[in-house]
Amino acid sequence: MSKTYLLLGSNLGNSQKQLEVARKHISKKMGEILRSSSFYCTSAWGNTNQPDFLNQVIIINNKLCPEDSMATILDIETKMGRIRTEKNAPRIIDIDILFYNKKIINTKNLTIPHPLMQERNFVMLPLNELSPNFVHPVLKKNIHSLFLTCKDKLAVNKI
Repeated sequence: MSKTYLLLGSNLGNSQKQLEVARKHISKKMGEILRSSSFYCTSAWGNTNQPDFLNQVIIINNKLCPEDSMATILDIETKMGRIRTEKNAPRIIDIDILFYNKKIINTKNLTIPHPLMQERNFVMLPLNELSPNFVHPVLKKNIHSLFLTCKDKLAVNKI
């Protein structure tokens, strides 16, 4: 089993319900959810002309390898109705792998840790809530330090 950090996000339909459904799929197909952050509401990042997002970080006891985890995540997103159109488009569900233990993976189809997480408050705030002392395996800084130095100015509001 591998401790895996996932970021869940939604800004279409009932976002809280979408995150709940995603957690059920993840629990059934990938492994037990060990911890969940609070829900956080934030303006859309990148393409800002869309509804606000609801985000949450979860930590799971993952029974899958990284590649199978990614395939399973894409399958869950598709089954929940996600249609990929353009980058940063509105979406019913978005699931990102933030960390997979302390592994560093950089392949054509998979980059772990997530390469931009330290630049986004909507990731860093819930991550800091759960694991402020976890050390990023590439940046060699703990989550709390990365959160404090994040330059993203978008407001992130705990629900």
